[in-house]
Amino acid sequence: MTTTPATTAPPALASRSRAVGASPVREILALTARPEVVSFAGGLPAPELFDAAAIAEAYARVLAEAPHRVLQYSTTEGDPALRGAVAARLTGRGLATSADDLLVTGGSQQGLTLIAAALLEPGDVVLVENPTYLAALQCFGFAGARVVPVPTDEDGVIPQALEELVLRERPKLLYLVPDFQNPTGRTLPAARREAVASVAARHGLWIAEDDPYGELRLEGDYQPWIAGLAPAADRTVLLGSFSKIMAPGLRLGWLRAPSAMLRACVIAKQAADLHTSTVDQAAAARYLADNDLDAHLARVRAAYRARRDALLAGLPAALPAGSSWNRPQGGMFVWVRLPEGRDATALLRTAIEHGVAYVPGTPFYAAAPETGTLRMSFTTHTPGEIAEGLTRLARALA
Repeated sequence: MTTTPATTAPPALASRSRAVGASPVREILALTARPEVVSFAGGLPAPELFDAAAIAEAYARVLAEAPHRVLQYSTTEGDPALRGAVAARLTGRGLATSADDLLVTGGSQQGLTLIAAALLEPGDVVLVENPTYLAALQCFGFAGARVVPVPTDEDGVIPQALEELVLRERPKLLYLVPDFQNPTGRTLPAARREAVASVAARHGLWIAEDDPYGELRLEGDYQPWIAGLAPAADRTVLLGSFSKIMAPGLRLGWLRAPSAMLRACVIAKQAADLHTSTVDQAAAARYLADNDLDAHLARVRAAYRARRDALLAGLPAALPAGSSWNRPQGGMFVWVRLPEGRDATALLRTAIEHGVAYVPGTPFYAAAPETGTLRMSFTTHTPGEIAEGLTRLARALA
């Protein structure tokens, strides 16, 4: 007769893996994957606007011309041609940058993770806008940081409130999405960017300036990057991405940082994945060399402008009396507040039953959520589809 030997359970998972939950947005997207649902939930670029043929040609060319190079390991810092192309675009918009100032990442999300790895110890304080990008909250949670929200208004962080929190909390890092913020779509005005840079300089503070949407400006003038303002130039990491301007499936982004921070991020990336895909970087560099990205973006912006305007035009009839919303100058999102007493999370199930979806605002708050808020993306549906979605939403919220 044989007996089963006694076993001991393996060690528990790290506390951070239990404390940080899955993304509610990703879970909502799974619920709304049915093609009959008109979804305003995902922060997705319009797939029909991808320059797919030109991207395919770029892959074909690099695989034909240099297969032994593009299918091989490569340097952690990234493809020199790709870094040079990014540096040229930044310099062209007034932010003097060389290829050596840049690190290619697996999307700007990885850049944020590398900053956290290079800078944060468990218990360190990170300041964020309230509400803020949900995945940033996950990233800082995994780093063991204590996330403290900065009061905001329709123009973003309030400088006086920021300075008071810096003095009280002594944070290491301030995380901002200054242009067409996720989830609110708002833009931080130039005067406030100057004020933020001044606070960081006076009190010793790093800034992570996340800019995935900046090239999707639909109206108005470009605002200066905080990274280009003299008081904060030595303490700002600028994050960028090809996800919204080429294709998110490439998983390509970059970070621009002062030399010491850049080196620390390079080492953190070596520990994470050695380097970003060689062939994807080479294809992106070839695409940028052979094609007019600005012309492509002009087509994308024209489509997004029409879609944003269709959403804004239909909201008065679709939302309950007493609702309010903003008019973003670019990006992908409109931020909505329902009347007092309405809970956007509770109403979502009803909306999905009516064949329409949005993202409740609650998960984006680091503290004290406004339960009547919701985020609506305007990029993935035509104006006609948007009108149909709003008709469904009106029925759901009636």
